[in-house]
Amino acid sequence: MPDKASMMIKDRLAREITGEVLFDSYSRGRYATDASFYQIMPFGVVVPKTIDEALRALAIAREDGRTVTPRGGGTSQSGQTVNDGIVIDFSKHLNRVLSLDVENRSCVVEPGIVLDDLNRQLRKHGLWFAVDVSTASRATIGGMAGNNSCGGRSLRYGTMRDNTRSMDAALADGTMLHFGEVPRDLRRRPLAGSERRRPCAAPTGRSG
Repeated sequence: MPDKASMMIKDRLAREITGEVLFDSYSRGRYATDASFYQIMPFGVVVPKTIDEALRALAIAREDGRTVTPRGGGTSQSGQTVNDGIVIDFSKHLNRVLSLDVENRSCVVEPGIVLDDLNRQLRKHGLWFAVDVSTASRATIGGMAGNNSCGGRSLRYGTMRDNTRSMDAALADGTMLHFGEVPRDLRRRPLAGSERRRPCAAPTGRSG
């Protein structure tokens, strides 16, 4: 039987998001494993319908002192998608191509889109996302970014970091960050206020 603590956070999540809130033993058991040999029963599972709902679930878990593990296709062989906190599954609803710039060979996607699904949509434009992992039928772009996935053609086309121009992300404390190309003249000019609050990653390449 669920304890009082799990029922309280489950009820709150169910009130504040429209996605699935799964705290039953069967659902938790399905998320207790991935492609690795690790098995850890999560406290609960949330399947948000929007990014805002994912952020709300993160905030509720943080207020309750729970760890959060984002999950895509569960193709990890090192156990990155299993934990005893709350698992947030991005693969069911957050799996769209938000925009596509064919001329510049770039697109904006949600983290739960599966690599094969992305390439099916790109193929009609003569494009292809080159990070070709062996689990392409299940691996999501968000998980691939988290693992810096490569694939069989990485010597030619590079890894995820070489094919990602920018990324919006939320830290565990709720801080929203944008990671992207560092301006070439960064050292020669003062930072604007927004840039001081927005750390950037190293320059990244293009897809296609």
